[in-house]
Amino acid sequence: MTSPVPGSTGGDAGRKLLTQRELFLLAFAGAVVTANAYYIHPIIALVAKDFGVSPSEIGLVPALNQIALAAGIFFLLPLGDRFGNRELATLFATGQLAGLCVMAFASSFWVFVAGSTFLGFSTITPYLLPAYASKRVEPQRLGQATATLTTGVIAGILVARVGAGWVGEHLGWRWVYFGAASVMFLITLLLPRLMEGREKSDEPSPPFNYFSLVLSVFPIVRQYPEVLLSGTIQGLGFGIFLAVWLGLGLHLTSPEMGYGADTVGYLAAISLLNLFTTPTLGAWADRTGPRRARVIISLVQFVAVCLLGLFGHSLWLLLIPIIVMNLVGPLIDITGRMTFLTLPPAVRTRLMTAYIVLMFIGGGSASWAATYVYEHEGWHGTALLTASLSALLVTLSFIGLRFDPARRKTG
Repeated sequence: MTSPVPGSTGGDAGRKLLTQRELFLLAFAGAVVTANAYYIHPIIALVAKDFGVSPSEIGLVPALNQIALAAGIFFLLPLGDRFGNRELATLFATGQLAGLCVMAFASSFWVFVAGSTFLGFSTITPYLLPAYASKRVEPQRLGQATATLTTGVIAGILVARVGAGWVGEHLGWRWVYFGAASVMFLITLLLPRLMEGREKSDEPSPPFNYFSLVLSVFPIVRQYPEVLLSGTIQGLGFGIFLAVWLGLGLHLTSPEMGYGADTVGYLAAISLLNLFTTPTLGAWADRTGPRRARVIISLVQFVAVCLLGLFGHSLWLLLIPIIVMNLVGPLIDITGRMTFLTLPPAVRTRLMTAYIVLMFIGGGSASWAATYVYEHEGWHGTALLTASLSALLVTLSFIGLRFDPARRKTG
């Protein structure tokens, strides 16, 4: 048992605080466990060609992965309030490892789909690590610790998409998952050594009722209905992001465009800009207010999305809407979270659960819709789909202004 940290009080008593090295290792772990869902983006055409399936069929891979992730968040994340983060993070990381191994060695398309779906259902660890870290840093280091973990997630997504494109093009898509499984194996060994176990309490634990724990989300959401609107808006935003990148994976590698999967991966490097622009835009949202900022950002995104169809014939012209969408996309999520993270702490975790579930349902639905539309209507069909989703996002963002406290006070 660790001794209390000097200067710690209350719930921190007996807890060993994270060193800077341990925080960076947690950020690395967060990068790896997050990256697994994004390898498919640049190599989707290679996987489809190898298994001999159509774009609409290959779209089931990211679609079911995201929907399974939503189910995992709903049914498994609440367990974090009852069991130790170390045990759960290690268990779910092992589940991700199993899913990656199935995908790497899959002999048929449907086995590959099953592995990807199980991988999605097991992707709970990225949502446990921030909660774990928040309890093991000093209050004055909380912002820095959160930023470090967020940077790890962004880096993981970036490396996954850029690296998978290059590896898939030059070594074959299976080597993407061989490499991913190897790194995940190291993470499953690292997490139980890096994370502290749950502290034992002298107070007797109340009887455990799993269904009561999970179903308690619903009355909280009824009490704070704006989270449903924010979650739906983020589901549309995430869906637009996935639809565009899956569409690009098919469009740029088509005979019409003639690029390789590595080019799709190189495009993903644009997200490096987010490391520099997101904090500044987040500060602007603080000054503007989350709901007003979301309206402005959604309008900017709509203009960029409308350019996808016009510029689809040229890789260089496509860079314009892609760059704009990469700059403003994260702020849709940030402003959405800002609408409920100021509510009482006792309800935030369950509100976040509802928000994330809606986000991944939207992402999964748009993933399949984008590949289905691409199969029948090509890139212009994908562009029309994303423009429709973006128009709906703008409409809901204006509706969200009704919840603005300043607007209600003025009215």
